Amino acid sequence: MSTGTLVGPAAVGAVLAHPSLWPTAARVLAVQAERGWWRRWPPLPRLPAGYARFRQEAMWGSAVATLSGPEAVAYLRWARAMRELSRR
Repeated sequence: MSTGTLVGPAAVGAVLAHPSLWPTAARVLAVQAERGWWRRWPPLPRLPAGYARFRQEAMWGSAVATLSGPEAVAYLRWARAMRELSRR
């Protein structure tokens, strides 16, 4: 696990197992990904490193922890609910 990597394989696998969350995951990724992420190899959308470290420290007190599968699913469900509430 490297510093600044907030989303690991367990979180990705958990989200892939919930197709209803895919549109929300894509929306969250599009909003939070580092600008110009497609210009660097490998072309994977990533959070800005400073933001990822901040979130890790705030959530777990460590810049080495990553989201678990259940945490990723819970976050995306929350994000979807907040989007639905904001549309009312």
